[in-house]
Amino acid sequence: MAWMAWTWPTAAFFASIVLALTAMTLAEMRWPTAERQGWLPLSTTRGDRFFISLLGSAFIHVLWLAATDLPVAGAGLLSLGYAAVVMTRG
Repeated sequence: MAWMAWTWPTAAFFASIVLALTAMTLAEMRWPTAERQGWLPLSTTRGDRFFISLLGSAFIHVLWLAATDLPVAGAGLLSLGYAAVVMTRG
């Protein structure tokens, strides 16, 4: 594992993904989800919307880094808002 620079922010990022997946699994076991149609052009489940929000957040961060010199925390806040919209309305 020496090839990767494990810093506290990197560890916190991966830990938050693991915690989110654990929470999603527990929520699915407690409250099974059904497909629903939101503003996304396909029927999605809770897990589908979570994956779409993670993928979209990655694109937001890449575009943020490519287009601006502002701190990446702004992209994080934008991604949280995007994920909230996708999870509730998608």
